[in-house]
Amino acid sequence: MPVFLHTRIRVGDIDRTIAWYGGLGFVCTGRIERSPQGNRLAFLQIPGSAHALELCQQPGGPPAVPEDLMHTAVGYPDLFAKCEELERKGFNIWPGDWRQAFLKGDKMAFVTDPDGYEVELLEE
Repeated sequence: MPVFLHTRIRVGDIDRTIAWYGGLGFVCTGRIERSPQGNRLAFLQIPGSAHALELCQQPGGPPAVPEDLMHTAVGYPDLFAKCEELERKGFNIWPGDWRQAFLKGDKMAFVTDPDGYEVELLEE
């Protein structure tokens, strides 16, 4: 049976992106400073999750990420507490009225990473 291993995104600054995703609970499980193609790679994973996020920094500048190209999603047992934590750390959570939306039962929010990729936050 096949196994879904990882998803790759291109990033402008691999160290900045590793730190940013750390705020969401990801840990860096491996790095390659120079692939055969000359890229810097890092693999991030949430402990207990089988799927990884591969970051790829190519020489020559930051990627141009079209709006709404793709998004990833992360589930938290207490989304309200996680969003409050993220706000304290300086993350911009949208929609801006997420607290009121959560009271109505809509427990979903988004953050945007340093390169423009959206991360959906859900309560699981």
